[in-house]
Amino acid sequence: MPSPENPVDRLDAVAVPEAPEAGLAASPADAPHSVPDERVPLAEAPATADAALPVPDWLPVVEVHALDWEAVREAVDAPAVRARMHGVIERMETLMDHAGGPGLLFDGDRADAADRAIAVSPQDEGQPLWIIGDLHGDLLALEAALAQIQACVQTEGGAWPRIIFLGDFIDDEGFGLELLLRIFELIAEAPERVCVIAGNHDEALSFDGARFASSVSPSDFADFLNASLAHEWIVRAGKLAVRLTAQAPRALFFQDGLLVAHGGFPLADLHPALTETGNWNDPACLLDFVWGRAHPKARKKMPNRFSRGSQFGYEDFADFCALSTRLGRPVTHMVRGHDHVEHRYAIYPAYRAHPVLTTVALSRRLNREQFGPHARAPTMARIVPAGLPQVYRLHIPADLVNRVFPPVDSEAAPGMPNSEAGPP
Repeated sequence: MPSPENPVDRLDAVAVPEAPEAGLAASPADAPHSVPDERVPLAEAPATADAALPVPDWLPVVEVHALDWEAVREAVDAPAVRARMHGVIERMETLMDHAGGPGLLFDGDRADAADRAIAVSPQDEGQPLWIIGDLHGDLLALEAALAQIQACVQTEGGAWPRIIFLGDFIDDEGFGLELLLRIFELIAEAPERVCVIAGNHDEALSFDGARFASSVSPSDFADFLNASLAHEWIVRAGKLAVRLTAQAPRALFFQDGLLVAHGGFPLADLHPALTETGNWNDPACLLDFVWGRAHPKARKKMPNRFSRGSQFGYEDFADFCALSTRLGRPVTHMVRGHDHVEHRYAIYPAYRAHPVLTTVALSRRLNREQFGPHARAPTMARIVPAGLPQVYRLHIPADLVNRVFPPVDSEAAPGMPNSEAGPP
């Protein structure tokens, strides 16, 4: 059950389906990494205080069926990932120990070392930029997303693209340790091509010098780490996760009006102080970037400071867009994760004036999700100029999902997630 500190409303029950009235159109199933040329316009938006700003449109969803799924399955090799643990952790520790920081994507745009709400410099539109949402130990979804990126590289040519991860790498069982190690590998190979935004589960993990703890539920990854305190390298991996999250940005402001965060944005009760100080790094603002939840239909929601997971409505976001514009950081649209919507992405019609895309990369139903099929199609998004990033749905075969993540009522398969397998 969700804790009071982490309320989870049934937002997945009202995720936007793929239907014309929702403003979404599916691309051909046999074009797994094509990008349609014609955009699908938004419905006419109501007038707002900042109506002069361009309203972004969005592209049809790309339905991905034709990846080499057996190669993806072979990449989901937990023992092999653990076998590389020592080298990966040493390389990552060296990066984190650099005097100027690890040099991750967008680190050069920070106003100073403590900046966690980064105004991103103008981007080279010729260099692809992908967004991968909540993974929660889903090593299968990660490898499928990387395979899709590789397919686009092979088709389009050019250098390996850049990736923004929206956080929430851990908890909800899954391959939490192995997922973190793969993220560390990607960073160590090319830190300038990877950005990690802190999710609420990442931020909730802590280490007091003796034991790990988490302030959110579920918190099975902290339990796993504490059960592995005798294993030096697993402890070092956990400590690295805490260090990485501490330095990670909470929000990215792009020049075209795109805001990227795990959860939300500073809510209405923070606007007077933000107007006065212009301090985007105020702890309360950073908390809302990480913990805010989108209500699919509400106009406004009252901020609830007794819980970190306050909701927002479409007028709340419009008000924030107007405020951020006045403060010199124009925002017109947003990409976020955090809410585990049933279709693994949602673009709510109520937000048509200022679109919000929720995208999560989960290939299976989590134990705390009560409804829907076990196998899901994880999503990822590709940033496009002056528009809402394009959604890619990865239709991993259900039998493959079941092999990697056996349903709870079936027998465990080889290579079970680390929370059940224990230390190597």
